[in-house]
Amino acid sequence: MTRATGVGSHPGDDQAAYDEALRVVLGLLAEDGDVGLPYLPEVPGRGAPAGMVGRTLALVRDLGVDLQPAGWRVVGESAGSGIDHRRARSLLAQDLDTLEERTQEYAGDLKVQVTGPWTLAAVVERPRGDKVLGDRGLRRDLADALAEGVRTHVADVRRRVPGAARLVVQVDEPVVGAVASGEVRTASGFHRHRTVDRPELSETLGRVLSAVDEAGGEPWVHSCAPGVPWDLVRAAGARGLLTDPGLLDGAGLDVVAAALEAGDVVGLGVVPTTGPVPGDQAVVERVERWLDMVGLDPETPGLLLTPACGLGGPGSPGQSAGDARTRLTRVRDAARSLR
Repeated sequence: MTRATGVGSHPGDDQAAYDEALRVVLGLLAEDGDVGLPYLPEVPGRGAPAGMVGRTLALVRDLGVDLQPAGWRVVGESAGSGIDHRRARSLLAQDLDTLEERTQEYAGDLKVQVTGPWTLAAVVERPRGDKVLGDRGLRRDLADALAEGVRTHVADVRRRVPGAARLVVQVDEPVVGAVASGEVRTASGFHRHRTVDRPELSETLGRVLSAVDEAGGEPWVHSCAPGVPWDLVRAAGARGLLTDPGLLDGAGLDVVAAALEAGDVVGLGVVPTTGPVPGDQAVVERVERWLDMVGLDPETPGLLLTPACGLGGPGSPGQSAGDARTRLTRVRDAARSLR
């Protein structure tokens, strides 16, 4: 049966914005557990430590990390972490404290989000410059540290929210398509990093997804970017595939449809993050057209509706908390209609 959730990010630039985002998520999605899948919101407008990369690096304990003008950088275990890395850890712990307080009586499913190993490798710098992506050994170390951090994170969330019957970990990989096709530019901007072999792409992502599974979570992968090798993602162990259906090419469409037919979760980003908010009927009709195209129906188990991407990221400048609430409400109401 069709359900609804959000991708993760919400607008705002302070702690009050996070508190409001959590209130909206729990109010819209937790009170109707059959339809809604509540999640731990992210408010990246609070600064780099609260962004998707900083928030995920907060889980990494075995590598020193600091924040430079060009972005996050691995500095090595012996160098220790910088103040911004420590702030990212503190901010995540504070957000989890608030989640724990507000879910004391909650019983149902819950979702958290982390940045995937290939997106981290493509945006985090190595100690002497350029991206981790260009250093095979370091990208392996970063993926291993992430896997271990995810195991600890899943255990921590389960301890804090014991009523979570199913804990989903959404692994965000917006850059995996660019990594797979050799489109990630070097720091100079004049060259591109070499294409990573598909076996390594799958194996590295698979280590993180396996860590989720071994810790008692359910691994999903989300990407609202074109060119994602969804066949590789599914083969790596993802039990949920979340995307904007308008970005799927023929091969990707076949993989996603096959996953839904096989009983995996498929999340369709059917409400835009900017511009006019479509009506409930328009959203329902879009989903029905997509299902008809792939030969399935709304009663297919595993169907999930989401906004097209995050509600508070770079693609949604100036968005208000009220606008984010409206879009999330539209997703939930469309899921109810389809049921």
